[in-house]
Amino acid sequence: MGNYAGTCFARLSLAAPVVIAGLAIATEAHAKPLANGGKLLLTRGVSSIEGSGGGGLATWALITGNETEDGIGASAFATYVPLQDYEFRAAGAAIGFYDRVEVSYARQQFDTGSTGTALGLGDGFTFEQDVISAKVRILGDAVYDQDRLMPQVAIGFQYKKNNRTDVIRAVGGKKDKGVDYFASATKVLLAQSLLLNGTLRYTQANQTGLLGFGGDRNDDYSMQAEFTAAYMFSKRLIAGVEYRSKPDNLGFAKENDAVDLFAAYAITRNLTATMAYVDLGDIATRRNQHGAYFSLQVGF
Repeated sequence: MGNYAGTCFARLSLAAPVVIAGLAIATEAHAKPLANGGKLLLTRGVSSIEGSGGGGLATWALITGNETEDGIGASAFATYVPLQDYEFRAAGAAIGFYDRVEVSYARQQFDTGSTGTALGLGDGFTFEQDVISAKVRILGDAVYDQDRLMPQVAIGFQYKKNNRTDVIRAVGGKKDKGVDYFASATKVLLAQSLLLNGTLRYTQANQTGLLGFGGDRNDDYSMQAEFTAAYMFSKRLIAGVEYRSKPDNLGFAKENDAVDLFAAYAITRNLTATMAYVDLGDIATRRNQHGAYFSLQVGF
C-alpha cells in the first residue's frame, strides 16, 4: 500500500495547471495575510473516491483542508475497498484556497484479482484511472450560517482518464476519458447534530469511469444524484448513510446504484479515519459486490 500511495502522490504534477489557476482566482478574491487553520473538526469533510472533499461515495460542497477564509489548507488520503470479487484502491491529495476553491488529484485502481481470469482478462488485471477535480464555493457557509436555511453550495468538475482503452471498447464503452460536472449543497445543523448533503452529477461514466464513458446502450450524458445524511455523535465522531445513483450505459452488464453506511472519527485535528459498509451492486457480470471500506485522511 505504501508504494502505491507514493506513486499516486508523485503523479500530483498532472494537476499543477489546475492548482495554479485555482490559486490565482482565490488570491485575487482574498488578498489577505495567511492564517493557520481554524475549521471545526470534520467540517472539511473526508475524501471521496474521486479525491474531492466529501464522504466516501458523495462529493460535498465543503472545501478540503483546515483553512478558513484567511488561509490555504491541504489534505491527502488513501482508501481501500475489498469486495466479493474485486478490490478497489485510491490515493491522492487536495488543496483548499481560502475556504473557497478546491483542486484535487486521485489515482484509482480496480483490481479484478482471480476474477480477471474468468472474465478473459488475466489474473490480477487492473484498471487504473487518474482524476483531476476542481470545486468552487459560490453560496453560503455550511457551518457559520446557522441562522439561515441556505446551505453551502459549490460547483465543479472531475476530469477522468482511464488506462484500458482496448478493454473499454471491447465491452461497449465509447471513450476512455470524460468529464463529470456537479453541483453540491451541504448544510451542517449544529443544534440538531446533523449533516445533510445533496449533489447533482452530469456524467457519462461507467462505474465512475473505471469502465470508460458512454456505451452501446446509451452514449448521452445523464443527471445522477448523490445524498448524504449523517449524525454527529460528538465533535470527533460522525456516522451516516450515503446513496449514489449511476448511469446504466453498457449492454454486457447492468450497473446498479451504490449505498454505504459509514463512520468517520477525527483521531487528531489532522488525522481522520473512515470505515464503512459499501454495497455497489453488480459489477461486470459479478453480482452483489459489497464489502468493507477503509480510508485515512491527513488534513492541514
